[in-house]
Amino acid sequence: MTQARELKLDIERIGTVSAILTQPGKARACYVLAHGAGADMRHAFMEKTAIGLAGRGIATFRFNFPYMEQKKGRPDQPAVAHAAVRAAVSEAARLCPGATLVAGGKSFGGRMTSQAQSKAPLPGVKGLAFLGFPLHAAKKPSSERAEHLAGITIPMLFLQGTRDELADLGHLKPVIASLGAQATLHEVEGGDHSFAVLKKSGRSNEEALTEVLDTLAAWIDQLA
Repeated sequence: MTQARELKLDIERIGTVSAILTQPGKARACYVLAHGAGADMRHAFMEKTAIGLAGRGIATFRFNFPYMEQKKGRPDQPAVAHAAVRAAVSEAARLCPGATLVAGGKSFGGRMTSQAQSKAPLPGVKGLAFLGFPLHAAKKPSSERAEHLAGITIPMLFLQGTRDELADLGHLKPVIASLGAQATLHEVEGGDHSFAVLKKSGRSNEEALTEVLDTLAAWIDQLA
């Protein structure tokens, strides 16, 4: 039976934010799931991801970044976001002892997690999983935002829609190739930055998300 627990997460020298642990019985892994820049941990995408992973035996620990908790429009400075990620990882490890610990998240949240990992390894984290890595601003292809990834030595999974305007595959694929065996790219055909697909694709958004979650769960199992 899956339980969703409302929690408070203390971030040292910064403050307290809301968090949610969605935990199925005997979870074999826990994914620290950070939200994107424009929506908090309760966004429908985050909810569906948490519920979907619970159905696959994987817990999720969601949390708000301080700016979102305080309803500010501008995202936190990286140092603040990194501190939030570290606090979330520590709490997830405490709440899910023995489970394989993975971190990452949606867009901005995934990038803040990878930056934190590149500066100093997140304790106990076995891999990073990105649900739409934001490689560049919309319609401004570049790979500068990926430079820090070269300093990461644990496995990374990039789940990317082929229509993602924030991750031109012509730029992303060389980045992933340069990272070697620890980086894996899974392309969601026709998916946008949130894996939504066009009606003419012949499948639904739910089916595309199922592909994402099946791929993520299988990858996590390989880390155990």
